[in-house]
Amino acid sequence: MFGILRPCAHSCPAVHEAWRAHLCGLCLTLRDRHGQLARTATNYDGLVLSVLAEAQSPRRSERRKAGPCPLRGFKTAEVVSSEGAQLAAVVSLALAAGKISDHAADGDGLAGRRVSGAPLRRVAASWTSAAERGARSIGFDAAVLTAAAGRQAVLEATPGLSLLELTEPTEAAAAAAFAHTATLAGVPRNNENLREAGRYFGRIAHLLDAVEDLEDDRARGAYNPLVATGTSPEEARRLCDEALHGLELAVRDLELAERHLVEALLRDEARRAVRRAFAEHAAPPGAAEKVLAGVATFFTCGVYRPPWSRHRDQPWGERCYLDGCDCPDCGCDAGCCDCCSGDCCSGDCCSCDGCSCDCDCGCCDCGS
Repeated sequence: MFGILRPCAHSCPAVHEAWRAHLCGLCLTLRDRHGQLARTATNYDGLVLSVLAEAQSPRRSERRKAGPCPLRGFKTAEVVSSEGAQLAAVVSLALAAGKISDHAADGDGLAGRRVSGAPLRRVAASWTSAAERGARSIGFDAAVLTAAAGRQAVLEATPGLSLLELTEPTEAAAAAAFAHTATLAGVPRNNENLREAGRYFGRIAHLLDAVEDLEDDRARGAYNPLVATGTSPEEARRLCDEALHGLELAVRDLELAERHLVEALLRDEARRAVRRAFAEHAAPPGAAEKVLAGVATFFTCGVYRPPWSRHRDQPWGERCYLDGCDCPDCGCDAGCCDCCSGDCCSGDCCSCDGCSCDCDCGCCDCGS
Protein backbone atom coordinates (compact mmCIF):
# COMPACT_ATOMS: atom_id res chain seq x y z
CA MET A 1 0.00 0.00 0.00
CA PHE A 2 1.18 3.49 -0.76
CA GLY A 3 0.06 7.01 0.02
CA ILE A 4 0.72 9.83 2.45
CA LEU A 5 -2.32 9.71 4.77
CA ARG A 6 -1.51 7.13 7.44
CA PRO A 7 -2.99 7.96 10.84
CA CYS A 8 -1.22 6.54 13.85
CA ALA A 9 -2.99 3.63 15.53
CA HIS A 10 -2.24 5.12 18.96
CA SER A 11 -2.97 8.83 18.52
CA CYS A 12 -6.77 8.61 18.41
CA PRO A 13 -8.33 5.13 18.42
CA ALA A 14 -11.70 6.42 17.18
CA VAL A 15 -10.11 8.12 14.15
CA HIS A 16 -7.99 5.09 13.36
CA GLU A 17 -10.96 2.74 13.62
CA ALA A 18 -13.07 4.89 11.30
CA TRP A 19 -10.13 5.23 8.87
CA ARG A 20 -9.61 1.47 8.84
CA ALA A 21 -13.30 0.86 8.08
CA HIS A 22 -12.82 2.87 4.88
CA LEU A 23 -9.44 1.25 4.13
CA CYS A 24 -10.81 -2.28 4.49
CA GLY A 25 -13.92 -1.28 2.57
CA LEU A 26 -11.72 -0.09 -0.30
CA CYS A 27 -9.70 -3.31 -0.24
CA LEU A 28 -12.81 -5.52 -0.33
CA THR A 29 -14.44 -3.39 -3.03
CA LEU A 30 -11.38 -3.91 -5.20
CA ARG A 31 -11.55 -7.65 -4.57
CA ASP A 32 -15.27 -8.01 -5.21
CA ARG A 33 -15.42 -5.85 -8.32
CA HIS A 34 -12.01 -6.40 -9.89
CA GLY A 35 -10.51 -9.62 -8.52
CA GLN A 36 -8.05 -10.65 -5.83
CA LEU A 37 -5.01 -9.18 -7.58
CA ALA A 38 -6.65 -5.75 -7.59
CA ARG A 39 -6.38 -5.64 -3.79
CA THR A 40 -2.68 -4.86 -4.23
CA ALA A 41 -3.80 -1.48 -5.61
CA THR A 42 -5.19 -0.49 -2.21
CA ASN A 43 -3.64 2.80 -1.16
CA TYR A 44 -3.98 5.17 1.75
CA ASP A 45 -4.87 8.27 -0.24
CA GLY A 46 -7.65 6.83 -2.39
CA LEU A 47 -9.78 6.05 0.64
CA VAL A 48 -10.15 9.76 1.42
CA LEU A 49 -12.72 9.80 -1.40
CA SER A 50 -14.80 7.28 0.50
CA VAL A 51 -14.41 9.41 3.63
CA LEU A 52 -15.47 12.59 1.82
CA ALA A 53 -18.53 10.96 0.26
CA GLU A 54 -19.72 9.71 3.64
CA ALA A 55 -18.92 12.95 5.47
CA GLN A 56 -21.14 15.01 3.15
CA SER A 57 -24.14 12.73 3.45
CA PRO A 58 -26.52 13.03 6.40
CA ARG A 59 -26.81 9.24 6.30
CA ARG A 60 -24.00 6.97 7.41
CA SER A 61 -22.58 4.81 4.62
CA GLU A 62 -23.66 1.21 4.51
CA ARG A 63 -21.47 -1.21 6.42
CA ARG A 64 -20.86 -4.90 5.96
CA LYS A 65 -19.09 -7.45 8.07
CA ALA A 66 -15.65 -8.40 6.79
CA GLY A 67 -14.12 -11.75 7.63
CA PRO A 68 -10.88 -12.28 9.55
CA CYS A 69 -7.83 -10.62 8.01
CA PRO A 70 -4.12 -10.94 8.96
CA LEU A 71 -3.79 -7.13 8.89
CA ARG A 72 -6.44 -6.93 11.61
CA GLY A 73 -4.94 -9.72 13.70
CA PHE A 74 -7.42 -12.20 12.13
CA LYS A 75 -10.34 -10.25 13.53
CA THR A 76 -13.61 -9.43 11.80
CA ALA A 77 -14.67 -5.82 11.25
CA GLU A 78 -17.50 -3.62 10.05
CA VAL A 79 -16.29 -1.96 6.84
CA VAL A 80 -17.69 0.65 4.47
CA SER A 81 -19.64 -0.54 1.44
CA SER A 82 -20.78 2.41 -0.66
CA GLU A 83 -20.44 4.29 -3.93
CA GLY A 84 -17.71 6.31 -2.24
CA ALA A 85 -15.72 3.10 -1.81
CA GLN A 86 -16.34 2.31 -5.48
CA LEU A 87 -14.95 5.71 -6.49
CA ALA A 88 -11.93 5.11 -4.25
CA ALA A 89 -11.43 1.73 -5.94
CA VAL A 90 -11.58 3.28 -9.41
CA VAL A 91 -9.01 5.93 -8.53
CA SER A 92 -6.79 3.38 -6.76
CA LEU A 93 -6.73 1.14 -9.83
CA ALA A 94 -5.94 4.07 -12.09
CA LEU A 95 -3.16 5.27 -9.77
CA ALA A 96 -1.61 1.80 -9.55
CA ALA A 97 -1.78 1.35 -13.32
CA GLY A 98 -0.21 4.76 -13.78
CA LYS A 99 2.66 3.91 -11.45
CA ILE A 100 3.37 0.69 -13.34
CA SER A 101 3.26 2.51 -16.67
CA ASP A 102 5.54 5.21 -15.30
CA HIS A 103 8.10 2.62 -14.19
CA ALA A 104 7.85 0.95 -17.58
CA ALA A 105 8.46 4.24 -19.39
CA ASP A 106 11.49 4.93 -17.17
CA GLY A 107 12.85 1.40 -17.66
CA ASP A 108 12.70 1.03 -13.90
CA GLY A 109 12.24 -2.22 -11.97
CA LEU A 110 10.37 -5.25 -13.20
CA ALA A 111 7.89 -3.20 -15.26
CA GLY A 112 10.75 -1.75 -17.27
CA ARG A 113 12.09 -5.14 -18.37
CA ARG A 114 11.22 -5.96 -21.94
CA VAL A 115 10.28 -9.62 -21.47
CA SER A 116 9.75 -10.37 -17.79
CA GLY A 117 7.92 -7.08 -17.31
CA ALA A 118 5.32 -7.84 -19.99
CA PRO A 119 2.82 -9.54 -17.61
CA LEU A 120 2.98 -6.59 -15.23
CA ARG A 121 2.35 -4.16 -18.08
CA ARG A 122 -0.65 -6.26 -19.13
CA VAL A 123 -1.97 -6.03 -15.58
CA ALA A 124 -1.66 -2.24 -15.76
CA ALA A 125 -3.62 -2.20 -19.02
CA SER A 126 -6.35 -4.41 -17.56
CA TRP A 127 -6.58 -2.20 -14.46
CA THR A 128 -6.97 0.87 -16.64
CA SER A 129 -9.89 -0.81 -18.44
CA ALA A 130 -11.40 -1.95 -15.13
CA ALA A 131 -11.15 1.60 -13.76
CA GLU A 132 -13.02 2.91 -16.79
CA ARG A 133 -15.80 0.33 -16.36
CA GLY A 134 -16.07 1.00 -12.64
CA ALA A 135 -16.17 4.75 -13.21
CA ARG A 136 -19.06 4.47 -15.65
CA SER A 137 -21.09 2.56 -13.06
CA ILE A 138 -20.99 5.54 -10.68
CA GLY A 139 -21.20 8.31 -13.27
CA PHE A 140 -17.53 9.34 -13.09
CA ASP A 141 -15.48 10.09 -16.19
CA ALA A 142 -12.27 8.09 -15.79
CA ALA A 143 -10.87 9.75 -18.91
CA VAL A 144 -9.67 12.59 -16.69
CA LEU A 145 -7.39 10.10 -14.89
CA THR A 146 -5.96 8.48 -18.02
CA ALA A 147 -5.63 11.88 -19.72
CA ALA A 148 -3.71 13.19 -16.72
CA ALA A 149 -1.29 10.25 -16.91
CA GLY A 150 -0.73 10.85 -20.62
CA ARG A 151 -0.30 14.60 -20.14
CA GLN A 152 2.17 13.97 -17.33
CA ALA A 153 4.40 11.93 -19.63
CA VAL A 154 4.32 14.69 -22.26
CA LEU A 155 5.18 17.39 -19.72
CA GLU A 156 8.07 15.38 -18.31
CA ALA A 157 9.53 15.17 -21.81
CA THR A 158 9.22 18.95 -22.25
CA PRO A 159 12.20 21.01 -21.03
CA GLY A 160 11.96 24.39 -19.36
CA LEU A 161 8.74 23.88 -17.39
CA SER A 162 8.19 25.03 -13.83
CA LEU A 163 7.51 22.63 -10.98
CA LEU A 164 3.86 23.68 -10.68
CA GLU A 165 3.38 23.10 -14.40
CA LEU A 166 4.57 19.53 -13.84
CA THR A 167 2.19 18.95 -10.93
CA GLU A 168 -0.83 20.24 -12.87
CA PRO A 169 -2.03 16.85 -14.25
CA THR A 170 -2.01 15.31 -10.76
CA GLU A 171 -3.85 18.34 -9.40
CA ALA A 172 -6.51 18.12 -12.13
CA ALA A 173 -7.10 14.40 -11.58
CA ALA A 174 -7.38 14.80 -7.81
CA ALA A 175 -9.71 17.80 -8.23
CA ALA A 176 -12.08 15.82 -10.46
CA ALA A 177 -12.15 12.84 -8.08
CA PHE A 178 -12.73 15.03 -5.01
CA ALA A 179 -15.52 16.94 -6.76
CA HIS A 180 -17.34 13.75 -7.74
CA THR A 181 -17.83 12.89 -4.07
CA ALA A 182 -20.24 15.84 -3.92
CA THR A 183 -22.22 14.28 -6.76
CA LEU A 184 -22.34 10.91 -5.01
CA ALA A 185 -23.44 12.53 -1.75
CA GLY A 186 -26.01 14.76 -3.45
CA VAL A 187 -24.39 17.99 -2.22
CA PRO A 188 -23.47 19.88 -5.41
CA ARG A 189 -22.79 23.11 -3.53
CA ASN A 190 -19.55 21.53 -2.27
CA ASN A 191 -18.27 20.96 -5.80
CA GLU A 192 -16.00 24.00 -6.17
CA ASN A 193 -14.51 23.77 -2.69
CA LEU A 194 -13.80 20.09 -3.27
CA ARG A 195 -12.09 20.87 -6.56
CA GLU A 196 -9.92 23.37 -4.75
CA ALA A 197 -9.13 20.87 -1.99
CA GLY A 198 -8.34 18.20 -4.60
CA ARG A 199 -5.95 20.48 -6.46
CA TYR A 200 -3.99 21.28 -3.32
CA PHE A 201 -3.98 17.67 -2.18
CA GLY A 202 -2.77 16.49 -5.60
CA ARG A 203 0.02 19.06 -5.49
CA ILE A 204 1.12 17.94 -2.02
CA ALA A 205 1.07 14.25 -2.98
CA HIS A 206 3.09 14.90 -6.15
CA LEU A 207 5.69 17.01 -4.37
CA LEU A 208 6.11 14.56 -1.49
CA ASP A 209 6.55 11.69 -3.93
CA ALA A 210 9.29 13.71 -5.65
CA VAL A 211 11.01 14.52 -2.36
CA GLU A 212 10.90 10.94 -1.10
CA ASP A 213 12.32 9.59 -4.38
CA LEU A 214 14.90 12.33 -4.85
CA GLU A 215 18.02 10.48 -3.69
CA ASP A 216 17.10 7.20 -5.39
CA ASP A 217 16.26 8.99 -8.64
CA ARG A 218 19.57 10.83 -8.56
CA ALA A 219 21.46 7.61 -7.96
CA ARG A 220 19.72 5.83 -10.84
CA GLY A 221 19.64 8.79 -13.17
CA ALA A 222 15.84 8.57 -13.29
CA TYR A 223 13.49 11.48 -13.87
CA ASN A 224 12.61 13.58 -10.85
CA PRO A 225 10.65 16.85 -11.12
CA LEU A 226 12.82 18.59 -8.53
CA VAL A 227 15.98 17.80 -10.45
CA ALA A 228 14.38 18.55 -13.83
CA THR A 229 13.25 22.01 -12.72
CA GLY A 230 16.22 22.81 -10.50
CA THR A 231 13.96 23.18 -7.48
CA SER A 232 15.57 22.92 -4.07
CA PRO A 233 13.97 20.88 -1.26
CA GLU A 234 13.52 24.16 0.62
CA GLU A 235 11.45 25.62 -2.22
CA ALA A 236 9.46 22.39 -2.48
CA ARG A 237 8.74 22.64 1.26
CA ARG A 238 7.53 26.22 0.80
CA LEU A 239 5.16 25.10 -1.97
CA CYS A 240 3.90 22.26 0.24
CA ASP A 241 3.25 24.63 3.13
CA GLU A 242 1.30 26.97 0.85
CA ALA A 243 -0.72 24.04 -0.47
CA LEU A 244 -1.41 22.85 3.08
CA HIS A 245 -2.81 26.28 3.93
CA GLY A 246 -5.02 26.27 0.84
CA LEU A 247 -6.18 22.72 1.59
CA GLU A 248 -7.14 23.64 5.15
CA LEU A 249 -9.13 26.66 3.97
CA ALA A 250 -10.96 24.61 1.32
CA VAL A 251 -11.83 21.88 3.85
CA ARG A 252 -13.01 24.50 6.34
CA ASP A 253 -15.49 25.85 3.78
CA LEU A 254 -17.04 22.45 3.02
CA GLU A 255 -20.57 21.72 4.21
CA LEU A 256 -20.15 18.41 6.01
CA ALA A 257 -22.47 16.35 8.16
CA GLU A 258 -19.42 14.92 9.98
CA ARG A 259 -16.12 16.80 9.94
CA HIS A 260 -13.86 14.94 12.33
CA LEU A 261 -12.34 12.24 10.11
CA VAL A 262 -12.08 14.57 7.10
CA GLU A 263 -10.16 17.14 9.13
CA ALA A 264 -8.03 14.48 10.80
CA LEU A 265 -6.90 13.25 7.37
CA LEU A 266 -6.82 16.34 5.15
CA ARG A 267 -5.60 18.75 7.81
CA ASP A 268 -3.66 16.93 10.53
CA GLU A 269 -2.34 13.90 8.62
CA ALA A 270 -1.47 15.93 5.52
CA ARG A 271 0.54 18.30 7.73
CA ARG A 272 2.34 15.38 9.36
CA ALA A 273 3.04 13.78 5.99
CA VAL A 274 4.82 16.93 4.82
CA ARG A 275 6.81 17.16 8.03
CA ARG A 276 7.73 13.47 7.86
CA ALA A 277 8.82 13.52 4.21
CA PHE A 278 11.13 16.51 4.58
CA ALA A 279 12.55 15.27 7.89
CA GLU A 280 13.47 11.97 6.26
CA HIS A 281 15.02 13.76 3.29
CA ALA A 282 17.10 15.97 5.58
CA ALA A 283 18.61 12.95 7.30
CA PRO A 284 18.25 9.87 5.08
CA PRO A 285 19.14 6.68 6.99
CA GLY A 286 22.19 4.72 5.99
CA ALA A 287 22.08 1.08 4.96
CA ALA A 288 22.95 -0.18 8.45
CA GLU A 289 20.29 2.02 10.01
CA LYS A 290 17.69 0.71 7.58
CA VAL A 291 18.53 -2.89 8.47
CA LEU A 292 18.40 -2.20 12.21
CA ALA A 293 15.12 -0.30 11.84
CA GLY A 294 13.66 -3.19 9.88
CA VAL A 295 14.69 -5.70 12.53
CA ALA A 296 13.28 -3.49 15.31
CA THR A 297 10.02 -3.07 13.43
CA PHE A 298 9.74 -6.83 12.86
CA PHE A 299 10.15 -7.65 16.54
CA THR A 300 8.12 -4.77 17.98
CA CYS A 301 5.59 -3.11 15.68
CA GLY A 302 6.00 -5.59 12.85
CA VAL A 303 4.82 -9.10 12.03
CA TYR A 304 6.24 -10.89 15.07
CA ARG A 305 5.99 -10.00 18.73
CA PRO A 306 7.48 -12.10 21.49
CA PRO A 307 5.14 -13.43 24.22
CA TRP A 308 6.30 -10.80 26.69
CA SER A 309 5.52 -7.84 24.40
CA ARG A 310 2.82 -5.53 25.72
CA HIS A 311 1.75 -5.02 22.09
CA ARG A 312 1.37 -8.70 21.25
CA ASP A 313 -2.41 -8.42 20.78
CA GLN A 314 -2.13 -5.40 18.49
CA PRO A 315 -2.66 -6.25 14.78
CA TRP A 316 0.68 -5.97 13.04
CA GLY A 317 -0.60 -3.45 10.47
CA GLU A 318 -1.35 -0.99 13.28
CA ARG A 319 1.98 0.67 13.81
CA CYS A 320 2.74 4.31 14.39
CA TYR A 321 3.86 6.50 11.53
CA LEU A 322 4.10 9.92 13.10
CA ASP A 323 7.23 11.73 14.14
CA GLY A 324 8.68 12.86 17.41
CA CYS A 325 8.31 9.78 19.62
CA ASP A 326 11.21 8.36 21.58
CA CYS A 327 9.25 5.46 22.99
CA PRO A 328 11.69 2.59 23.62
CA ASP A 329 9.06 -0.08 24.17
CA CYS A 330 7.13 -0.34 20.94
CA GLY A 331 9.64 1.19 18.56
CA CYS A 332 7.03 3.53 17.11
CA ASP A 333 7.82 7.02 15.95
CA ALA A 334 4.70 8.82 17.09
CA GLY A 335 4.45 11.74 19.42
CA CYS A 336 1.26 10.84 21.26
CA CYS A 337 1.01 7.06 21.62
CA ASP A 338 -0.35 5.47 24.76
CA CYS A 339 3.17 4.12 25.23
CA CYS A 340 4.74 7.58 25.14
CA SER A 341 4.80 10.56 27.43
CA GLY A 342 3.70 13.05 24.77
CA ASP A 343 0.79 15.39 25.27
CA CYS A 344 -2.06 13.93 23.25
CA CYS A 345 -4.05 17.12 23.30
CA SER A 346 -1.32 19.33 21.88
CA GLY A 347 -3.01 19.74 18.52
CA ASP A 348 -0.73 17.26 16.72
CA CYS A 349 -2.82 14.27 17.67
CA CYS A 350 -6.27 15.69 18.29
CA SER A 351 -8.07 17.79 15.72
CA CYS A 352 -9.74 19.81 18.47
CA ASP A 353 -6.37 21.46 19.23
CA GLY A 354 -6.93 21.44 22.95
CA CYS A 355 -10.14 23.50 22.87
CA SER A 356 -13.36 22.97 24.80
CA CYS A 357 -15.03 21.33 21.85
CA ASP A 358 -17.84 18.81 21.60
CA CYS A 359 -15.99 16.14 19.63
CA ASP A 360 -16.59 12.56 20.68
CA CYS A 361 -13.35 11.07 19.44
CA GLY A 362 -12.31 10.09 22.94
CA CYS A 363 -8.70 10.92 22.19
CA CYS A 364 -8.18 13.80 24.57
CA ASP A 365 -9.42 15.47 27.71
CA CYS A 366 -11.56 18.02 25.90
CA GLY A 367 -13.60 15.34 24.15
CA SER A 368 -16.69 13.76 25.61
